[in-house]
Amino acid sequence: MTSIIKNRSVVRDDWTVVRAAEDGTLPAIHALPAGRVLVPFSLWKQAREAIVASRSKDALGVWLAPEDEPADLAADLDKISLIGVDFPVFRDGRGYSTARLLRERYGWRGELRAIGDVLRDQLNFMARCGFDAFAVRADKDIHDALRAFEEFTVKYQGAFDTPQPLFRRRAALEAEPQA
Repeated sequence: MTSIIKNRSVVRDDWTVVRAAEDGTLPAIHALPAGRVLVPFSLWKQAREAIVASRSKDALGVWLAPEDEPADLAADLDKISLIGVDFPVFRDGRGYSTARLLRERYGWRGELRAIGDVLRDQLNFMARCGFDAFAVRADKDIHDALRAFEEFTVKYQGAFDTPQPLFRRRAALEAEPQA
């Protein structure tokens, strides 16, 4: 069984990421693996009702490709417990914007997992955008990747994890009455 980083700990991953075949065909609903599944948004759009009928909310997640629009999933957030965002290649940063939109505009509070070409160098920045789970690329050391969260102790810019920039946090501390 594989492992992921979730809430800054290495845990066992009991989800199966469903992907299209090499020729682009999506699996049939009855052919989905047993247990918890993370289905591509393209399959979700085609067979939403059948997928929801076949799984409990706790066993159902959807992953978004870089070209998928998070707004198109917003009405269905109550039907799933996990959203994955695919990074097909390291240099494709569209998933960062997708994460911010899901967290800040659409109010997603469930697990938000980065999947695909996820490397140590990205983890801190992904967390700043709202990711709380990371499926680190299989050929990389997940325990080494976990140390990425210790590399920066101060965050200057505001982001999902720390909305106020450093200068505003400092000003608030200076404005507090001294005892």
